[in-house]
Amino acid sequence: MAREVEELRKDCASYTEKLERIKSATNQVTPEEKEKVCSEQKLYCKEWRRRKRMATELLDAILEGYPKSKKQFFEEVGIETDEDHNVTLP
Repeated sequence: MAREVEELRKDCASYTEKLERIKSATNQVTPEEKEKVCSEQKLYCKEWRRRKRMATELLDAILEGYPKSKKQFFEEVGIETDEDHNVTLP
């Protein structure tokens, strides 16, 4: 028990030291930087949606005259979709 208590005290001391380093860190994110990053993410998500829609429309137009299924076409051409990799738009 005494050994376990001593190990827990060492862990507590290391966590306290880590917490102090985090609190004293000077590289905090300012609200302006946070807003800038959030607006950039919204822009990139909007662009992602737009490009995905354009690609889907183009592929659907190609598939209208294609004799095989959509899945077979994607395999032949080598197209990987977001759904293949379980990626969702935020």
